[in-house]
Amino acid sequence: MPNPRSPRFKRAPPAASMQLTKRDREIIRLIHRHRFLRSHQIAALIGSSPQPVLRRLQLLYHHGYVTRPRAQLEYYERGGSRPIVYGLGSKGGMLLKQELGITASWNEKGDIGRMFLEHAILVSDVMVAIELACRKTGVRLLYEDQLALETERDISQWQVRVREHGVTLGVVPDRVFALEYGDNGGHVQRVYFFLEADRGTMPVVRSGLAQTSFYRKLLAYEATWTQNIHERKLGIHRFRVLTVTTNAMRVKSLLDACSRLKRGHGLFLFADRTVLEKDVFSPVWQCGKSVKISSLLD
Repeated sequence: MPNPRSPRFKRAPPAASMQLTKRDREIIRLIHRHRFLRSHQIAALIGSSPQPVLRRLQLLYHHGYVTRPRAQLEYYERGGSRPIVYGLGSKGGMLLKQELGITASWNEKGDIGRMFLEHAILVSDVMVAIELACRKTGVRLLYEDQLALETERDISQWQVRVREHGVTLGVVPDRVFALEYGDNGGHVQRVYFFLEADRGTMPVVRSGLAQTSFYRKLLAYEATWTQNIHERKLGIHRFRVLTVTTNAMRVKSLLDACSRLKRGHGLFLFADRTVLEKDVFSPVWQCGKSVKISSLLD
């Protein structure tokens, strides 16, 4: 077993071979699904106390099944202390291909940028919070890969013509997922969600649509809905756009931008990241329609 004092971000030569367990495989599959996860999130998702998971993660890291992106190194060098972020390693990717036929991508060099990693972690924070809430309530969560198999279509990206402005925009949500639940009448409802994790680095509005802005994203989703592209091209009956951002002031700015749309305001739900510390299925989301408070299951 690697020396516990070995550097956090430099692999130590393993002292012995490693026998992969069922839990190890589950950890690798979780990291692949979410792309990056903190150690405490992995423990929560597999329903384990942290210490056994930390020991297995240490082994998986030093044997090359998972990585520790170096973009987080700066924080630890300044004396910080927080759960380490893990990504998929080359041996983990090969294991998924051999055992499940999954062609997975990974970044063994760990040279992704800090801003990219922080954005990816915000996406994971949202999805982990929703998955844990689903387990408590019995709501069924379907991830993008499951939905793609059902629809037999690529629902991760598309293009839409914004006719009023004469431009064609590409849409690439940070995540696509669906929630399935029973309504008061005993019928099964399914709502699709396009997640936007907004860290406040993108301008909310610009003078034109040639450059990126959050308002441009809103226009693209509005056009997707008004032109019925979600049904015709994506095979999706009903969708909403879920935006999690940094703070309450940023939420207000995004709501102001949403109010500029001509239609479709009810598609959009906004919250700052503190919502992830609450019950995400309670009415804590600000709707773009009349700034009313909504639930994900409304």
